[in-house]
Amino acid sequence: MKITLLTGKTFDIQEEVGMDIKVVQSTASRKLILRIDAKNHMPVLTVPRFCSRKKAVSFVNENMDWILENLQKLPDEKYFSDGETISLLGQEVVICHCPEARRGVWLDGNKLCVSGGAEFLHRRVRDYIKKAAQQEFFRLSKELADKIGCKLNDVTIKDTKSRWGSCSSLNNINYSWRVALAPKYVIEYLIAHEVSHLKHQDHSDEFWACVCSLCPEWSKGYSWLKRHGKELYAYP
Repeated sequence: MKITLLTGKTFDIQEEVGMDIKVVQSTASRKLILRIDAKNHMPVLTVPRFCSRKKAVSFVNENMDWILENLQKLPDEKYFSDGETISLLGQEVVICHCPEARRGVWLDGNKLCVSGGAEFLHRRVRDYIKKAAQQEFFRLSKELADKIGCKLNDVTIKDTKSRWGSCSSLNNINYSWRVALAPKYVIEYLIAHEVSHLKHQDHSDEFWACVCSLCPEWSKGYSWLKRHGKELYAYP
C-alpha cells in the first residue's frame, strides 16, 4: 500500500496489498476521514494538519476491511459499444457503429449512429451526449426557472462523480453528463431540484415544496438515483 503526501513524497506499508491511497491534508479537518473516490477507484484519506504519519497509517490499517468492501462495491467501468441500447435524454436508442461514414455522430430515429474507428466510439458517443445534454438541460432548466421567477445564467455539463448537479450563487447550474443516461422522470426530478436552488440555497421545507411544485413525482426520481446511480458512474 502506498500513501501519497501533498509534498509528493511517498512511503510504503503492507506493499503486498498493492493499493494506492490518496492523502489530502486539511487545515479545516479535526479528525481522520476516509472516503472512496469512485471516479479513480481509490480511497482518499483526509488528515488534520498536525496528524502524524504513524497515526495515519494506523488508521488506514484499522479500516482496511471497510476500504476493501467499499472498493468492491464500485461498478466496473463500462464503455459504450456497438449494438448497446442506452437511454438518451429519456429516449431508448441503439448505438450503431458506421465505420465507413464520415458524419461524426448523429441520431436517426432510435439509432445513434457513430462513424470512424471502433477505438473512438466510446469517446464520440460520450461527447455527443454531453453536447445534447447541455442543450436540453439548459432548455428544461430555463423553463422551470421562469416558472418560479428566477434568473438562470448558464448550464454547464461536467464530468463529476461526487454529485449529480449543483447550483451556484451566480445562478449557474452544473449537471453531470451521466444524468442524460437516466430515465426521463429522473432527469425531470434532478432539474427541478437544481432549479429550486436558484430560489432556496438550502434543503429547507420551502426548498422541497418548490421541488414538488415543479416535479410532483420527484420522489420517484430521487429513489431511482439512490438505487441505480452507481450504474451510471460505470461509464468513464
